[in-house]
Amino acid sequence: MTTAPTGGGERETRWLTDDEQRVWRAYLHATTLFDDHLDRRLQRDAGMPHIYYGLLVQLSHAPGRSKRMTELAIDAKITRSRLSHAVARLEKNGWVRREECPSDKRGQNAILTDAGFAVLEKAAPGHVETVRQAMFDRLTPEQVAQLGEIMRVLAEGLQPEDSGADLPWLR
Repeated sequence: MTTAPTGGGERETRWLTDDEQRVWRAYLHATTLFDDHLDRRLQRDAGMPHIYYGLLVQLSHAPGRSKRMTELAIDAKITRSRLSHAVARLEKNGWVRREECPSDKRGQNAILTDAGFAVLEKAAPGHVETVRQAMFDRLTPEQVAQLGEIMRVLAEGLQPEDSGADLPWLR
């Protein structure tokens, strides 16, 4: 019997079944390939990784193309440190600028510049086509609905509401 430690003792490990192992490996394989595919396309077309594109998209949808850094980290599901590094690179490219938050002197807002918006507009058609070809063109409408529901359930389970959760944007 194999056991795994828990807070108050040990319990039997719930190993994955063969079917679960197959699904888990397929998920890892697909998400790794998908992330790499998107990154390569965006690097080629716009000179940026997918994470930077996602930040520009978030800012483009925000009122005044501006968002508090903490909110941007939450929306991007990344650590504040990783966000700060990414925004510094976007600033260097002239695509984003930071300003002090008028309502909270400790906070900063990230603001999408006109140059950043232009880069986003240029990259968006190729990005959308890449996503469409890599994902949606391969699935039936029923599979798209199922995938959406599955991803929603998984995300909800990994993002608890309590304030003590170990979430990236809280680190």
